[in-house]
Amino acid sequence: MKYLISIGIVVGGALLYLLSGSSGNSDIFSGGYYGVLGLTGVLALGLLGVVCYQFWRLRNKLKNKVFGSKLTLRLVLSFTLIAVLPGILIYAVSVQFLGKSIESWFDVRVEKALEGGLNLGRSGLDNSLKELAKKTQFAALLLAEKPSEQYQRALKQMVDEKVAQKAALFTAKGNLIAFSSGDNLRLLDMPDGDALRHVMDKGEYAVIDTLPKGLTLRALAAVNGSGQAGARYILQFTQPVPKQIEADAETVQSVYRDYQELTLSRLGLKRLYAITLTLSLLVVLLTAVSVAFFISERLGSSLEALAEGTRAVAQGDFTGQRPIQSSDELGALTGLFNQMTRQLFEAKHASEQQQREVESAKVYLESVLTHLSSGVLALDDEMRLRSVNTSAANILGAPLQEMQRVSLGQIAERHSLLNSFCHTIIEAFGEMDSGEWQRQIERLSKNGAQILLMRGTRLPQGGEAGYVVVFDDISHLLRAERQAAWGEVARRLAHEIKNPLTPIQLSAERLQHKLCDKLDEKDAQLLRRATQTIVSQVGAMKNMVSDFADYARGPALKLSRLDMHKLIKEVLGLYEANAVHLVLKLEATRSEINGDATRLRQVIHNLLQNAQDALQGVVQPKIILSTEMHNGEIHLRVEDNGAGFPESILSRAFEPYMTTKTKGTGLGLAIVKKIVEEHCGHIALENNAGSGARINISLPLVEEV
Repeated sequence: MKYLISIGIVVGGALLYLLSGSSGNSDIFSGGYYGVLGLTGVLALGLLGVVCYQFWRLRNKLKNKVFGSKLTLRLVLSFTLIAVLPGILIYAVSVQFLGKSIESWFDVRVEKALEGGLNLGRSGLDNSLKELAKKTQFAALLLAEKPSEQYQRALKQMVDEKVAQKAALFTAKGNLIAFSSGDNLRLLDMPDGDALRHVMDKGEYAVIDTLPKGLTLRALAAVNGSGQAGARYILQFTQPVPKQIEADAETVQSVYRDYQELTLSRLGLKRLYAITLTLSLLVVLLTAVSVAFFISERLGSSLEALAEGTRAVAQGDFTGQRPIQSSDELGALTGLFNQMTRQLFEAKHASEQQQREVESAKVYLESVLTHLSSGVLALDDEMRLRSVNTSAANILGAPLQEMQRVSLGQIAERHSLLNSFCHTIIEAFGEMDSGEWQRQIERLSKNGAQILLMRGTRLPQGGEAGYVVVFDDISHLLRAERQAAWGEVARRLAHEIKNPLTPIQLSAERLQHKLCDKLDEKDAQLLRRATQTIVSQVGAMKNMVSDFADYARGPALKLSRLDMHKLIKEVLGLYEANAVHLVLKLEATRSEINGDATRLRQVIHNLLQNAQDALQGVVQPKIILSTEMHNGEIHLRVEDNGAGFPESILSRAFEPYMTTKTKGTGLGLAIVKKIVEEHCGHIALENNAGSGARINISLPLVEEV
C-alpha cells in the first residue's frame, strides 16, 4: 500500500503538471490535452478504488474489533476533514473565479478592437493593391504607344523608377515577351490561366497572392500593341508586401480567428476547465484521504502490535518482538516494550531453567524413592498425606497415591486394615520428645499377618514443616530367620533321632523272632502286637525324620528343560483310581520351564494330597488343577471345595509344624514353598469366596529363541 500510494502521488503530480502546461499552450492543448485529462480521470478512479479498499479493510477491522481500529477511524475522519473542507472551499472559489475570468475574455470592446485591427490591415493591403493596379494600367497605356523593340527597356526603366519590384509582359497565351526584376533574381511568378482570361475579358486583374516567400501584390493589365494588326499583350506588376506589415496582419488575423473560435466554444471551455479543476481536486483530495488512511493505519498498527504483544505477554509468551516502524515516541515505546519482553523472556528462561533443575532433582528423588525397597510417607504439619512412594503402597496393599492431602485419621476410618498403622504413627509423633522414633508393629494385611519396622522423624520448622515415616516389611526376614532356625532344628533332630531308630526296629524284630516260638499262643500274640507297634512307630518316625531331612536339605537342584503340562499329566496318572473328582484345565499356551522334575513332582503330589485330605467328609469332593500364562510365567492353580484354611492358620500356613491335620508333621507346605522358591517362583494361598482353598504357584517360563 505504501508503494501504491507513492506511485499514485508521483503519477498524479506528473499529470497535474501536464494539465497545467497543456492548458497554457494552445498547440499541446489541441493535441494531447484530452489524453492527459483521460489519464487523470483514470488515476482518480484508481485512487477512489484504493480509498474504497482502505475503507473496506478498516470496516473489517472494526467488525472484528481489532485493537486500534477505532483510533484509526478517528484519525482518518480528522485528516479527511482537514483536507476536504479547505479543498471544497478552494474549489468553490476557483470555479467562480474561473467562470468570471473566462467571461472577461469575451468583452465586446476586445472583439471590436480585433475587428478594427483586422479591417485596418485589410484596408491597407487593398489600397496598396489598388495603387499597384493603377500603376499597371498607366504603364500598359505607355507600352501601347511604343514599338515592341522597346518593351524590355521600358520595363527595366519602370523597375528602376520603383514603379514595381518585378515587371513582365506576356502574350495572351501566357508566353513571356519581356521581364525585369529589381532584386537581381530571374524568378518569375507566372499568372495562371484564369487570371489571363480575366484580363483578356475585363482588361485588368489585381490580387494578393500568398506565396512561399510571403504575401505579394499582383496586378495585370491588357496592352493593345501597335504592330501586327493590333496584337494584345498582358502587363504584370508584382510588389511584395513588407514583412512587418505582413506579420502584423497575420497576427491580427490569427488572434481574431482564435477569438472567434473561443467565442464559439465559450460554454464548452468553461465546462472543460471545470472538469479539469474537478479532476485535479479529486486527485489531490483522494490522494490526501489515501495518505490519511495510510498514516492512520500505521499509527493504529503500532498500537495493535503493542496490544498483541501485551496479550501475548499476558498469556506467557515473551518471545515476540514488535517491529519498530517509526523513530518517534511510538517507536521509542515499541522499543521499550521489546526490551521489557526480552527481559521477561530471559527471566522466564532462567525461572524455567531453575524449575527444570528442581523438577530434575524431584524426579531423581522420586526415582530413588520409587526404587527404594522401604516405604516412605511424607506428611504435612497437620498429619495429611503429602506424598508416598510405590514401595509404601505395595507393602501396605492400599492405593495411597489416591489418598494425598487426606489426614491419617480419615485414612484409618476408610481402610480398616490401615487402622493400626495410622494410629501408631499418630501416637508416636504425639508422644515423641526427641526428633526421631522407632517401633515394630504387627498388622493384618490381605496376605495375612505382617510385621513392620517403622521409623519416624519431624522435619525442621519452616515452609516445608512436616513429618517423614520410613517403614520396612520384615515379615520375610523374620520368616527366613524362623525357617533357618527350623532348618537347624530339623537337621539336628534328623541327626539325633535317625541313628537309634534302625537298632530299635531290628531289636524288636529279633525279639519277636527269638521269643515267639518259646511262648504260648497268648503271650506270642501279645509279643507280635507289641513288636508290630514298635516297627510301625519306628517307620512313622523314619518318615518324620525324612521330612525333617528334606526340609533342612540345601538347594541341590538338577535343572533341565521340561514341559510342565507333561509333568502334571504324569502325576495325575497315579490318581486315576482316586474317588475324588479331578478336573484338569491346562490353558497355558506355553509350559516349558527350567526345573527339577523330581522336586516339582513332589510339589504336585503334596498339593494334591493336601487337597484330598481337606475333602474328607465332603459330599461331592472336587479338585480343579489349572494352568494359564501371564507376563512370561506359567501359573499353576490347585483348588478344592473343602472347608478351607482357618483364619488363624492362613497367615502362617507355610511355617513348619503348622497343620490342621490330626496326623502329620506340618512340613508339607513349608517344603513346597521352599522348592518353589528354589525354582525362582512364588506361592500364595487363599480361601475361595464360596468354600474351599486355592493355592497359586507361578514359575518363570523358558524364553523363546
